[in-house]
Amino acid sequence: MITAEEKLSILADAAKYDVSCSSSGGKRKNEGGIGDSSRSGICHTYTEDGRCVSLLKILLTNYCIYDCAFCVSRRSNDIQRAAFSVNEVVQLTMNFYRRNYIEGLFLSSGIFKSADFTMERLMRIVKKLRTEERFFGYIHLKTIPGASEELIKEAGLYVDRMSVNLEIPTEEGLKQLAPEKDHESVRKPLQFVDQQKIMLAEEKKLMKHVPTFVPAGQSTQMVVGATSETDYDIMKISSEFYKTYHLKRVYYSGYIPINQDHSILPKVGTAPPLIRENRLYQTDWLLRFYNFKLDEILNPNHQDLDLDIDPKLSWALRNPQLFPIDVNTADYAMILRIPGVGRGSALKIIQARKFGKLYEHHLKKIGIAFNRAKYFMLYADSTRNWGDLQMASVKSSILATGTSKYLPKTPNNQLSLFA
Repeated sequence: MITAEEKLSILADAAKYDVSCSSSGGKRKNEGGIGDSSRSGICHTYTEDGRCVSLLKILLTNYCIYDCAFCVSRRSNDIQRAAFSVNEVVQLTMNFYRRNYIEGLFLSSGIFKSADFTMERLMRIVKKLRTEERFFGYIHLKTIPGASEELIKEAGLYVDRMSVNLEIPTEEGLKQLAPEKDHESVRKPLQFVDQQKIMLAEEKKLMKHVPTFVPAGQSTQMVVGATSETDYDIMKISSEFYKTYHLKRVYYSGYIPINQDHSILPKVGTAPPLIRENRLYQTDWLLRFYNFKLDEILNPNHQDLDLDIDPKLSWALRNPQLFPIDVNTADYAMILRIPGVGRGSALKIIQARKFGKLYEHHLKKIGIAFNRAKYFMLYADSTRNWGDLQMASVKSSILATGTSKYLPKTPNNQLSLFA
């Protein structure tokens, strides 16, 4: 007989491959029970004020009826299997919370027997936590593709965030590795939850009391590097999902080789594509918060991101005709396009120039990445002649002086362009 402790070890380890567990947006208030989901940053991450917080991240079971080649829980994999009961998950969550080990729950599951059979148990867990245990901490629940809308709707009343993993970015890639699955089974629950949120938002304009439904929104996850999709393929589907289903986040998970037998997948021992994963996140950020359009960064003529430089710098180097940008006269949107200038720094520049022209020492104090930004902007004491710059030389100079935790530490004897 397998013990609860052994189950926890097995099912927590199986859940580690799912990275889509941010809690940003949770606003559920404590109404006389236990916990508070309004505290941001759950899931072993850092909040804006520097706190590191955590949640219980487990699978209900690692039994699964599917044989997805990229998944460690696939039915053909020879691993130890385990399953929690509904009450075990509830008590485990409450006991961990009372001991101050966690601040919430991230719950997913393999699919055993059927989608509805699994989803019904997940729904019972979150319902029991909310209604019987009076738990008001953060709950992120994985929706089971193919489950009935009734079960999804009821579960949505008790959780803060829901997500359905797209897994492989294209339908063709998914069919190669998981022929029993399709993208439509992921789109349907995302669309249903989005429609329910829109409907309840409209009802809230007319009625005082409207049920809380998935207040922290939805997310999805894609596996990167398991199949041959380009970065353009990946970001194209991400952009569509953000627009169509109003997702809070798309997560990009570099594939960790776990299947030695499949001919398409990278071999076990191959390093996960962490640099590529990081560049995809940077691109995602530019699209969501920097007002870039996808075809500016990736398009049919430029389908993969540069791994040695970030996508904003890559875009700037391909568009020298738009630079330099004068930080003393340009608007916020243009200043935001300067490599090395973030949103906070751009706002500081707009505010600071109200009191006079900005010089180099001002910009350094503001906190921009000056060694990168200086090639793309003008300021009061600029001395550089933009017409003499060659973008290839600019890139070499930036790489010679910059460092990245994602790139190998190799000596670079390239002379600085403006030493």
